[in-house]
Amino acid sequence: MPSTKGAKNTGSTGNAKIREGATRTLIAAALLLGVAAGPAVLPATAAASLTAPTTSESRTDPDLAAAMEAAIAGLPSADATAALVRVGGSEGVWRGSSGVHDLTTGRAADPHARFRAGSVTKVFTAAVVLRLVAEGKVDLDRSARSYLPELIPASYGGVTVRQLLNHTHGIPAPGFPWTTVEGAYANRFRIHDPEEMVRSATAKEPEFAPGDAQHYLNIGYTVAGLIIERVTGDSYEDQVARHVLRPLGLRDTYFPGTDPRITGPHNHGYQRMTLDDGTTGLRDVTVWGVTDGWAAGDIVSTTADLERFTKALFRGRVVPRGPVLEEMFTVPKVTDHTTGRPAEYAVGLARKVLGGREVWGKTGGRWGYNSAVASTRDGSRTLVYSVNSTDAKGGTMNKVAMNVMVAAYGTPA
Repeated sequence: MPSTKGAKNTGSTGNAKIREGATRTLIAAALLLGVAAGPAVLPATAAASLTAPTTSESRTDPDLAAAMEAAIAGLPSADATAALVRVGGSEGVWRGSSGVHDLTTGRAADPHARFRAGSVTKVFTAAVVLRLVAEGKVDLDRSARSYLPELIPASYGGVTVRQLLNHTHGIPAPGFPWTTVEGAYANRFRIHDPEEMVRSATAKEPEFAPGDAQHYLNIGYTVAGLIIERVTGDSYEDQVARHVLRPLGLRDTYFPGTDPRITGPHNHGYQRMTLDDGTTGLRDVTVWGVTDGWAAGDIVSTTADLERFTKALFRGRVVPRGPVLEEMFTVPKVTDHTTGRPAEYAVGLARKVLGGREVWGKTGGRWGYNSAVASTRDGSRTLVYSVNSTDAKGGTMNKVAMNVMVAAYGTPA
């Protein structure tokens, strides 16, 4: 079993073998030397001093176009520096972008840019597990420990694969050596080992008995990624490529592994934080390692690729239609462990009521980047966005991202 995940161009053909952990660590160290000079630092008011036009294309629905243009107007702002949006489906099509590629040059944002999609990765992971279920290689009712007996302790022996994927497993988050964004930034090039993260998490007491509640965390998907590798004898990244990326032609979607950079065209991400001189400002956080996310949150993609993936998923072209696909639309009848409200997460996707109707999708957040994929069950309206948020992991949804979601579907129930 690998100890770290190497950078993977998963759109290419062939099954690259899993690299040894020591080799990957050396590669990561070499990359670190090339990027450690430090990103740009800007005062908190820098974004407000720039303006960039909104560019858009719409068909069939002028009201949709007006609402979407208003949602992303005025970027860069205090909340975001750029936004890329695609709306599709029979109810209307709209594509637009706003903001800047970077705050230094102020040139317009690239509408075809790659970005960190964060926890949208979970939809890909869930889809691969469900494909393996359909092939008879994984059983959702079987315990995670039966697949990974040397890693999952007996205290978590009752956790099933389904519970990993719908966040009802009760496994707490692993420990990380920071509690603030500044601490996370100082550790941005640290290499995180999936097995070690699982050991850190399962060394703690369960948050609740498996199946009794729901708590959205990354750790269940980290375990799921390791199960994919165990049952296939292949890397997680290659399995996503085999089942999803190559069949759908998602050529701009890839897993960065230990490379902290985004390859290819991309708009810069910024995070508001305390700077070295004690003031608050925006720091360029585009270059940032994502090994802490892995199968739960490390994918890089584009709005075009994610739109294609979303449409194919809801049409049954990724996971076969029937009981297996229905797992993605079946929310467990439990309450949220932290809020006490009814659960919202199914396998891979979450349920929201917007504008009086069900919308299924997944949001994601990495420092400097917020993203989402969403659709009605019938595919009449799909939404994909990337918003370069200045507080992508804040306690509330980014204002620009919320405006985009409401413009597409209506206000939350």
